[in-house]
Amino acid sequence: MKTIYALPALWLAVVLCCFTSAADAQNARAARRQAEGSMLVTGRVTITQQGTVGDWTIDRREDLPPAVVNVIDASAPGWRFEPILVDGKPVHGSARMSLRMVAERVDEERFRVSIRNGYFGRDAIRMAREVDGQADESAGEAPGDQVGKARMDAPNYPQLALQAGVTGNVYLVLRIGRSGQVEDAVAEQVNLRVVAPEREMARMRNMLAQSALAAARRWQFHPPTHGETADQPFWSLRVPVGFRIHGVGQPEEYGRWEVYVPGPRMPVPWRMEGLEGVDIAPDTLVAGEVHQVGMALKLLGPLEGG
Repeated sequence: MKTIYALPALWLAVVLCCFTSAADAQNARAARRQAEGSMLVTGRVTITQQGTVGDWTIDRREDLPPAVVNVIDASAPGWRFEPILVDGKPVHGSARMSLRMVAERVDEERFRVSIRNGYFGRDAIRMAREVDGQADESAGEAPGDQVGKARMDAPNYPQLALQAGVTGNVYLVLRIGRSGQVEDAVAEQVNLRVVAPEREMARMRNMLAQSALAAARRWQFHPPTHGETADQPFWSLRVPVGFRIHGVGQPEEYGRWEVYVPGPRMPVPWRMEGLEGVDIAPDTLVAGEVHQVGMALKLLGPLEGG
């Protein structure tokens, strides 16, 4: 469901940064047209044995703009998922969700609010096992059926980016070996929260990406000890890294529209097992969290108008 709302204050949040005095007005206007209002909304969805939505909750609902809440509430009842199977049988489950909301300008006073992308985690399967009394002894601890954090030191904030007030998210994809070390890493996408001529934004994307990659290559993880992926030769993780003025690794400020300039999405140089046709948009993932590739629910229909 795409609904048009009057949001006259939205674009007050858009920051125009020009890093070179030679940037002309035409380039600035072109860059500004790429920007959208954006926020990441999280919550939980309950899925029936048939793959339909039984219920949903939105985190901090009262802190969100009514336009955002209305779009989610109108869309959620129509979502359809591939049924959750435990031992080959469909079961009820509950999964974390994160939704990338965007607001696109219609005219000087109105914006079209919509759900751009969504992510629904595979914790639904683990929770279903717990409900059925099949959880193992480690159920109260960090789940051992997925890759977990061991050591993740925050990247350094590049001084030039910090001085210029550049903020954004670097969406990393990591290849984790059997020892828990990072064997390979790529910045799949870098999204900025500032607007500038494209040449300057490309430079800033690269600066943030290189800092995140340098830190990620030193990270350590706990391989899964049981479950469907425990015997794989390696695992792929998506890890969003947030660069914000008040700190690195911080998530977005919840419930507030922010400028959003998506960067190009780069290919991952190795094959990522377990995707099974599920394409996850990197910008639906919460900064600072670890997301194992292939451990997401499959949405069978559209996010809106279902």
